[in-house]
Amino acid sequence: MGIRDAIGALFGGADENQHIEYLGPTFRKMILGLTPEELYRTQPQLRIVMSFVARNVAHLGLKAYARTSDTDRQRLQDDPLAVLLKRPNPSMTTFELLQGLASDIGLYDAAYWFVGLDNEAPSGWRIQPIPPAWVVEQRGGTFYQAGRFVIQNPDGTRSEIPAEDMLVFHGWNPGRPKYGTSPVETLKQVLAEQVQAWSYREQVWQRGGRVGAYLTRPKDAKWSDAARERFARDWKDRWTGKDGKKAGGTPILEDGMELKRIGFNAREEEWSEVAKLALSTVAAVYHVNPVMVGILDNANFSNTKEFRKMLYTETLGPMLAMIEDRINTFLVPRVSNNDRAYVEFNIEEKLQGDFESQAAALQAAIGRPWMTPDEGRGLRNMPALGGDAAQIATPLNVLIGGQASPLDSAPKHVGDAVFSRTTTPAARMLEELAKSHPDLAAEIAGRKSQVPDSHRAKAEEVIAAFFDRQAKSVLSRLGTKDPDWWDGARWDRELAADLLALALNTTREVATAALDAVGFADGDYDVSRTEAFLAEVAKSRAGAINATTRDQVAAILAGTGPDGVSDPAHAFENAKDGRLGTIVATLLTTLAAFAVVEAGKQTGAKSKTWLVTSTSPRPAHAAVNGETVGIDEKFSNGANWPGDPALGAAGVSGCECQVRVNYA
Repeated sequence: MGIRDAIGALFGGADENQHIEYLGPTFRKMILGLTPEELYRTQPQLRIVMSFVARNVAHLGLKAYARTSDTDRQRLQDDPLAVLLKRPNPSMTTFELLQGLASDIGLYDAAYWFVGLDNEAPSGWRIQPIPPAWVVEQRGGTFYQAGRFVIQNPDGTRSEIPAEDMLVFHGWNPGRPKYGTSPVETLKQVLAEQVQAWSYREQVWQRGGRVGAYLTRPKDAKWSDAARERFARDWKDRWTGKDGKKAGGTPILEDGMELKRIGFNAREEEWSEVAKLALSTVAAVYHVNPVMVGILDNANFSNTKEFRKMLYTETLGPMLAMIEDRINTFLVPRVSNNDRAYVEFNIEEKLQGDFESQAAALQAAIGRPWMTPDEGRGLRNMPALGGDAAQIATPLNVLIGGQASPLDSAPKHVGDAVFSRTTTPAARMLEELAKSHPDLAAEIAGRKSQVPDSHRAKAEEVIAAFFDRQAKSVLSRLGTKDPDWWDGARWDRELAADLLALALNTTREVATAALDAVGFADGDYDVSRTEAFLAEVAKSRAGAINATTRDQVAAILAGTGPDGVSDPAHAFENAKDGRLGTIVATLLTTLAAFAVVEAGKQTGAKSKTWLVTSTSPRPAHAAVNGETVGIDEKFSNGANWPGDPALGAAGVSGCECQVRVNYA
């Protein structure tokens, strides 16, 4: 058979009515002898992880560019390379091509693309993936590269494809540089255990009794044969099956009878734990964090967000780099008319933040507003107004090269704390603005400080998620009458970790923004100097929060809780609906005030001033309103700043005071 005939047979020469069984019966071979295809078809853990990786690779998209200079590039649209990537062959899309490529690499550590001329294709070329299971032999060539590949077609015929027409992707295999080595071989022992477990469960379901309940009578009760038969017949007619006259109701039993339930206990068999272990092992082999494939035991808002970023760097990054290198080295020069062409996965789009974060970053980078009113209206599907609405407006209180936003004017309030510096660019701008627009200047100078909604929302989400996780575990233990229903060490450890992550993120942003408002650079604040202290604050606050929850649950169990409340779940509902707001307000007051004072210390501030903002402050706080002390000194109430743990739980709970740092 010639090469043209072989390729024709490979790409559709089989009889339309012919049914081909590619893999054969799955369980004819011993478990460890299963092929990668059979394991993929039968093992859900393997399929979950592989499909997760393959779908995320395909979702990135592969785009063609031409490098025009060291700092610029141009997106290719009409080049044969770009056209080929959009339509690789008559039956596949780009997504399907990349999904198949990532799947083949994941399952076999090898993938094969036939790349040949196709006069009927828009690009003049065709990419046809060939399943690695069809590649049965490599002939000729060297120890490092085959000369031609032998393909076993589904209809039983064989084809040979020259190496120059085949683009091969494969990983590293010790001693066999022309071949990859399937990760499935490494996983077979774990997956074999799963097959055995499933086989056992199938036997249990097929051969085990279907008894859900049974009736008992005292052993000394007298029961005639006629009475027993009458009762059995009556029970069957009335209470069993879909046709029972009283099925679903409450049966009335004879004297001494008891209805006892029996059932299958998956927990005792530890099937769930074994399945989790298998999924975690498969995920580890493919370098995927288990949280990303559904194992949420240690998941929270903060680490899940970071795991998502890691997906396109540490997890998929090496595979994407390998694919790009192979295509740019061997496919692009053959197909493209541009000697500066290359392909690249669109990773940047996946790593972008939400619209609010992108908008803030762009505004800071540009130094002024960056959208016209008409462009903003267009985002909300509103008609353009034209005229001035088509122009980018720069507010009077924004200086080019100074503030990037009208919201940046000083005095700038960050969190529940204030920075003041009479020589800042914002202060000078405010003086100039007061001359021509006194009303606007007064409005800017008198703006009330408040915790940014983004910080408050994040804190509420993280702490509420902790309460949900805690409630699920504690209530489950109470339901099983576990005397050790409260694991204090675990809850303090987990909540402290969540609070520390919030503390580091919040104080960094608050301090950096505050320093920026008075003319310092972003790098002038070192958050690492505060980590040890914030860890102690998080540990202390976690202990206090958990102690309150534990005491409320214990009171309900002892019957000394709120009137009419007997369900311990009430304590967790109260934690989310009643205590959460105070917890978050107290935490953010502490973090914002600490961040401002610490930033002042690191940048040479001279003093600090206590400011009361609420209408009903504590007497001890009202007494120090307006008090100014040295930056390293304590206020007369013994605190270094509002929310200082030195004030005790009663002194910080619900506190909304502020602190101002003074440089002059």
